[in-house]
Amino acid sequence: MTRVIGIIPCHLASVRFPRKILFPFAGLAMVEHVRRRALMANGIDDVIVATCDDEIEDVVLKGGGKVVRTANTHTNGTSRIAEAVKEIDCEHVVLLQGDEPLLLPSHVEALIAGIHAHPDADVWNVTGPIEQPEELDRHSFVKCAVAPGNQILYCFRRSPSTAKFDVQRSYIRKILGLFAFRRDALLKIAAAEPSPVERAESIEQMRLIEYGRKLVSVPVDESLPSVNEPYEADIVLEKIQTDPVQQALLSRVLNGETKG
Repeated sequence: MTRVIGIIPCHLASVRFPRKILFPFAGLAMVEHVRRRALMANGIDDVIVATCDDEIEDVVLKGGGKVVRTANTHTNGTSRIAEAVKEIDCEHVVLLQGDEPLLLPSHVEALIAGIHAHPDADVWNVTGPIEQPEELDRHSFVKCAVAPGNQILYCFRRSPSTAKFDVQRSYIRKILGLFAFRRDALLKIAAAEPSPVERAESIEQMRLIEYGRKLVSVPVDESLPSVNEPYEADIVLEKIQTDPVQQALLSRVLNGETKG
């Protein structure tokens, strides 16, 4: 049976929002919201936090979670989870972003279903719909062009396409912060030199494509806000307070529930 482990790479020294990983929502650190929500997903065998910081480790352990210590020299989450997974027995690794406290367990389940649907892939990336024309040229998040078979062809920040918006949105999707690797592919990718387009555009997924790895889109219907800057914490808090689905999940998180 395929063993799937979720890993949350995190540290305190976030450039745009220092210490954001411990920002409290309803009295609970953001990283704990992510960890507990991920554990609710069917098909995931365990969730582990990978960090170089004592304070994060203390919070997670007090919450009943598991931690793997990593070096403090990592420049991205992929390299941090690659170090962590060397000590973990699994076939697939789900990278969970610690700044997405609105994570839906159903999105994790969709990702795991995508692994089974496309077993020949190296990496599976959850993607969301493009809602507004201006999103195609918004530099702050990455988009991708998807082939009919769900393979991701290329990634970009500003659209290179000249087609009308309704046409572009039929094959262009947002890259969301939830993806999975085959364990062996993760270790090789993390050890490879950053590729030219990855360096120029600051898009990690382009290393996968430029090195000939197969990257598959796992579509979901909803894109949820994450916390990159301090003002976005208020957006997330409003969503938690007003959305019935988020309210129900919050209750389960605070009660320490997992699956079921």
